[in-house]
Amino acid sequence: MARETGRKLIASNKKARHDYTILKTYEAGIVLAGTEVKSLREGRASLVDAFAQERDGELMLYGLHIAEYGYGTWTNHQPRRTRKLLLNRIEIGRILEKLREGGVTLVPLSMYFSNGWAKVELGLARGKKSYDKRQALAERDANKEIARELGRRLKGARPTR
Repeated sequence: MARETGRKLIASNKKARHDYTILKTYEAGIVLAGTEVKSLREGRASLVDAFAQERDGELMLYGLHIAEYGYGTWTNHQPRRTRKLLLNRIEIGRILEKLREGGVTLVPLSMYFSNGWAKVELGLARGKKSYDKRQALAERDANKEIARELGRRLKGARPTR
């Protein structure tokens, strides 16, 4: 079988971008069991409740749900087990320094295969307040309306008002 090339998305956490302001993103490898990889190739993963934290100087991913592999036997994995993240020691040091400042958390944004290797995109994030969320929604709606009106004018149609 030929080696995979490119990037194949497995799962994304759309709610994280709504609930948090993403300050910086990192790409991390992830330690997986064989049946986990097979289940991920079927696209059976959920990042909804997942988060990353430090444990003994390493970053661990908690709450990531990878469904059991359908054809697995007694060697099948536990769906919500803690998984180790693979990053350079320097990157881990920088991330931990930011996390210790306070008010910042590490959330997984997406999970994908990059050239056959399972990767997680982590975001260093700060929580949004409810008024920030409303403001972001209002801004997005205004931009859509501007783009719609601009499209009408370019086509030569009359303005709606």
